[in-house]
Amino acid sequence: MKLNEYFDKADGFGVLSTADKSGKVDAAIYGRPHFMDEETVVFIAADKLTHANLQVNPHAVYIFKEAGHYEGRRLYITKLREEKDSPLIEEIRRKKYPEVAGKYKTESKFLIYFKLDKVLPLIGDGQSKQ
Repeated sequence: MKLNEYFDKADGFGVLSTADKSGKVDAAIYGRPHFMDEETVVFIAADKLTHANLQVNPHAVYIFKEAGHYEGRRLYITKLREEKDSPLIEEIRRKKYPEVAGKYKTESKFLIYFKLDKVLPLIGDGQSKQ
């Protein structure tokens, strides 16, 4: 199953972890990644700590845990670029989350593009043991 299909179907929650230039780590609850293609994902971010960390350290990990059991994915990602107040943000929201479209326009939002470096299961290294 392709990752975009997995995230469209799976029920659960995600955490995006970033670090500042000195290595101090932060973790924040984030919505699902939006797939531009099989190697590029985007997240919508406010101008808060996660966004600030990504200005000085482009590496991040997104962990998704499925509801009810210990299954999920870990996405190791590297920031490519970002767009401030991109019209694509509202387009994504209308498509994926129609109930929140247009509700949160009080502060700037960033559409952050990431290269998908590595995908692992939630638990383990993805290598089968014989």
